[in-house]
Order: sequence, then structure tokens, then C-alpha cells
Amino acid sequence: MTTAKMSLGAFLMSSGHHLAAWRHPRAWAGGGLDFQHFKKLATTAERGKFDAIFFADNLALMGSPELGQFTTAGDVFDPLVLLSGLAAVTERIGLVSTVSTSYNEPYLLARKFASLDHLSGGRSGWNLVTSATDLEALNFGREKHFEHGDRYQRAEEFIDVVTGLWDSFEDDAFVRDKTSGVFFQPDKLHVLNHHGETYRVRGPLNIPRTPQGYPVLIQAGSSEPGKALAARTAEVVFTAQQTLSNAQAFYADVKGRLAGYGRRPDQLKVMPGISPVIGRTQSEAEDKYQQLQDLVEPRVGLAMLAGMAGGFDLSEYDLDGPLPELPPSNSMQSRQALFIDLARRENLTIRQLYLKVAGARGHHTVIGTPKTIADTLEEWFVGQAADGFNIMPPFLPEGLDDFVDGVVPLLQQRGLFREEYSGSTLRDHLGLERPGNRYRR
Repeated sequence: MTTAKMSLGAFLMSSGHHLAAWRHPRAWAGGGLDFQHFKKLATTAERGKFDAIFFADNLALMGSPELGQFTTAGDVFDPLVLLSGLAAVTERIGLVSTVSTSYNEPYLLARKFASLDHLSGGRSGWNLVTSATDLEALNFGREKHFEHGDRYQRAEEFIDVVTGLWDSFEDDAFVRDKTSGVFFQPDKLHVLNHHGETYRVRGPLNIPRTPQGYPVLIQAGSSEPGKALAARTAEVVFTAQQTLSNAQAFYADVKGRLAGYGRRPDQLKVMPGISPVIGRTQSEAEDKYQQLQDLVEPRVGLAMLAGMAGGFDLSEYDLDGPLPELPPSNSMQSRQALFIDLARRENLTIRQLYLKVAGARGHHTVIGTPKTIADTLEEWFVGQAADGFNIMPPFLPEGLDDFVDGVVPLLQQRGLFREEYSGSTLRDHLGLERPGNRYRR
């Protein structure tokens, strides 16, 4: 029995991760704007002792209105606002939100995450992304999105500014001494005065240093610039990997880069996305999956595939023909490469490919009994393909209930997952160190 424990995140979407989740008879189609729905999901994940709940984000209504009518894309909370509410109805579970560096300012982002960390008692995490589409650019005064390399270069500077702002006050700066009238010690306040290529930020931040020092830093890119950024700055990497061997190669690659930045392998957690479709028998699980597949609107499936393949128009091609050669993407380069590799490796038609990835947009889908799911997670964890997993239920709330009630107990019995929380912060759950303030190191 291994002594190491895997990490688990619950990646939550309104009705679930499958492209047709909201159409399933047992899914809550109106979940996107129902706080009680998310409260139930968060408390279920906390009951299952998950490290964190996680919400993705986009800064645009994705897809055309003609296609959007078939999706839940226009029915979502701002995740930071939602997590602030969920902080009040949970006690231990981490609270992670995606926020883009391309269309935000470092000072505003630093202040919001510091606020969430204080509100939650040290449970916040920032999933850094650089955005992916021209649709987002159009909402911020740009005709086109930044080039892939440029936006990662901006992100490098952005994260340096944010962490610098989080160090504005030393941990013991606030004395709040009523007798002397001194609220904080001025010699423990530090002005950043950042003058960089993209950003000019004076500082300091107008909120004390957070319970975690920094909210946990998470990165979701798997391209070369994404892996370089993760190796230097990230503490958790979310990634999409279809096979054990590919996951092992990615794991070794990212971990192998850490020494170049003076970091140890245990300072970065690699957490691939896994979408488990769970049944009491293998046949029941396969029937459940097929029921979801049958609900996929073909136009939406094709649009989803086209968007993740780089915005390339696939409508003129035969759906039952092979995936054509695609030009390099300026959006999600690693995801485009994954789709192309999957199509070529399994000789899939365009239709077969979009159905293959409809369940989790390129993340690995596992279909079977709780034991089947637990066996897969154990194989990847023990085989150095993952330090944990971002669990992506196909539809909600049933998919999360199935995992917490069926799979978590098996992982606990095998000594692979905690039975109780041993700390109160997200860093405690992940086994990550609290960063010291740069002005006292």
C-alpha cells in the first residue's frame, strides 16, 4: 500500500461536462444560475474530501447565436463571484477560479484573489490562462487576439507583478494597536514600483498578505510556452492527456524542467482531467454514456471541434471523411495537437472525432464501474502519470454523487486518498509550502 496520497479537484460546470449534459433527463438544465445547485455540489465534493472545486471561465459568449441556442454558454456566473458565495457555505475545500491574464489588470486580479483568500480562510487558487479566441478580444477593444507567444510573454510579466503585489505587506505588518493609534507598521509595507515591457504598476496592494501567502498558482497550458511558464511559476498544472503513455511523457517533461528554476519535483502537482461515466455494471455505464452521445446536436459537436482545432471551418468537409490537414492554431495549440493525434492514431472521421471528445473536450473519458474508475486512477497515479486528477462529471449532480459515493471509498481503502482533511488551507490539502515574503527571505 502506497503512503502517497493523490489530489482530487472537482471541475464543475453548470449541468456537467458532456456537450449534451443539460439535455440528460436527470441533469439540472437550469444549474448555471442556481446558487443552491452549486452549494450542493460544493458540499458534496467537501464530503468526499476533495482538495478543491474548480471553475473555468470565458470572457465571451462562445460560438454564434445560431449555435449558442443549443448550449449553456450564455448561462454562467462569474466564477470569482460564485466562489465568494461558496466560501460562506463550505469550511475546508479549496476554491479555484480561472482568470485570464490577457484581459485583466494585475492589480485588480491580485486584490480579488487576496480578498477571496481572506474570506475563505486560505482556500483560494488562481488558474492562470491567456484566453484563446478572437471573440474574447472583440470584447476588449481588439480586432484579434494576441499571438500565442506574445500572450505567454505578457503572462510571464503579469504573474511577477501579481506575486509582487501579494508581498506588499509583511505577514506581521498589521498590529492594530488602539493605544498607540498605529494600525500597521510602515517599515513592513513595500511599494512594488514595477516598470516592465507591458505593465507599469506602483502598488502597494491595499489588503494584508493572505493566509496562504499567495493563493495557489495553477496553470492550464500544455504548449511549449505553457510548460515553460508552469515550470517557473505554477504549483499545479491542469492538463488534457488521452493515454497513459502520453500522460507519463508530459509528467516527466514538466517535472524535469523544475530543476532549471531551482525547484523540486514535489513543488508542482500534475493533475490531468478525467471524466468518469459510472454505472453499477459496465453495461449500465456504457448505456449511460451512449444516452449522452445520442443527445449531441451535430452542429454543436462540429463547432466545438472546429473551435478547439484552431477555429478552422470544418463545415465544408464530409463529416464521415478524415480530418483534413489543419493550419497551426493561435488559440489552444496543445489541444489542437491532441485532437490531431487522436484522429490519426484511431483513424477517426470528423463525426467520430467530435463524438469522441464531446464528453470532456479532449480530456480522458473512463466508462465503467467504480472499481474500473479507481483502477484507472491508481494506474496513472502509481505509474507517474499524475499527482492527482481534475474530476469532470459528465452530468450533474448525479455524476459527482456517483464518484463521491462509489469511487472515493475505494481509493481510501487502497490508501490512495485521504479519509479526513489534515489542514485548513488549499496549500495544506495539496502539500504545498507557504511562500515567504520576498522582502524577508
